[in-house]
Amino acid sequence: MIYCKRCLYPSNHPYGMIFDENGICMGCRVHEEKDQLDWKERFKRLQKITHNSKLMSNKNFDCIIPVTGGGDSYYIVHVVKNLLGMNPLLVNYNSHYNTKLGIRNLANLTTVFDCDMITSTISPNHLKKITNQTIKQYGSMYWQVLSGYTTFPVQVAVKFRIPLIIWGVHPWSEQTGMFSHLDEVEMTHRCRKEHALMGISAEDLVHKKSEVSRSEVQQFIYPYDNELEKVGVRGIYLSNYIRWDSKSQHEQMIDEYGYETAEMQRTFNTYEDVHCFHSAGIHDYLKFLKYGYSKVTDHASREIRLKRMTRKTGINMVKKYTDKYPSDLNLFLKWIGMQEEEFFSYVDKFRDKKIWKNDNNQWILRDSINNHLKSDDLFTKKLKDDCEFRITKNAEPSIKDDEYLLMGRAYVDSRNYGSQEDRSVGGAMTKRKWKRPSIK
Repeated sequence: MIYCKRCLYPSNHPYGMIFDENGICMGCRVHEEKDQLDWKERFKRLQKITHNSKLMSNKNFDCIIPVTGGGDSYYIVHVVKNLLGMNPLLVNYNSHYNTKLGIRNLANLTTVFDCDMITSTISPNHLKKITNQTIKQYGSMYWQVLSGYTTFPVQVAVKFRIPLIIWGVHPWSEQTGMFSHLDEVEMTHRCRKEHALMGISAEDLVHKKSEVSRSEVQQFIYPYDNELEKVGVRGIYLSNYIRWDSKSQHEQMIDEYGYETAEMQRTFNTYEDVHCFHSAGIHDYLKFLKYGYSKVTDHASREIRLKRMTRKTGINMVKKYTDKYPSDLNLFLKWIGMQEEEFFSYVDKFRDKKIWKNDNNQWILRDSINNHLKSDDLFTKKLKDDCEFRITKNAEPSIKDDEYLLMGRAYVDSRNYGSQEDRSVGGAMTKRKWKRPSIK
């Protein structure tokens, strides 16, 4: 297996990975643009796009922002509402895998930014049926999350005739350098299917041997071209116009808006996956079983590129977390109604044979990043910043977060674990001075 000599990514990355003559991956090369581009000029380009959208909104919502109770949602809303002066409609797909912390973050988000939000919650039994099918057919228990997150906002855009959707980071450029920032690529049906959904559309779940009908996947069907063209729907990525640094952005949101963080079981990053039991748990473990690397590789590679972590430290993080058995597995198996042995029998069919071999019914890695310690030492010889990820105070420390919370509070106030209104400014929320009240 070929590994990048600068970061930790392998050549079997599912998005596709290309290396230059020096053994450096295109993800690292495209990342270099972050220190070369004129980001003030690029932000002006963003302002022009959003200004035109506001002119077309006709006193309606100016744009749509897909949000979760984790990830970069706070920062995207902050930029769109406070820096660009837009009136966004927040759109949330309910994955059913919600942590209580994630629900708190989501409620706090709508409150501190004073935004309207629409949520899609599919019948639990309906979703279990679809997930059962994707496990058996594709070895994926997370397809519905990715599909719902990338479909529902577009459906809302068509329904309410809101032409602009603003996403955060373009993940395929951020990880593998699929495109330059200068390409200003946008969200499309093809992009969603080929990359976000690994080539699996909702229509693919419906066939003669499937138990899922066409009507049951309707909520995962992407709008048709004529529907999109009628409204003029387009989806842009902020990372093409703003220098993207997820760690710094999260820390700004922690300080200014009370975003909550938590320790994750399979990575050192405590910021991004707090809303979901499985994103950094069993879902990430399946990624390891399929490709031989996992989320901690994504996070360490990012920090190496941002010169906050050495490659050696990154490899040590991979050693620490990658093969850690997920503690959330039983929670998912209970929900889906499947035995552990059966579950892994479906997953094993999708192991990448370039990185895994089966020796007497034991799966063994043919190679790993641990065998590739040589690196471009000059690149991270002088680190620019620390790589400490913070864990915030839990707003509900006495409540166990050990089972799914399908739906929760829609807002927060001084009696509801969150924000307090400053009546000195006419009852409006004072965002930068806001502090979470102490819980006694």
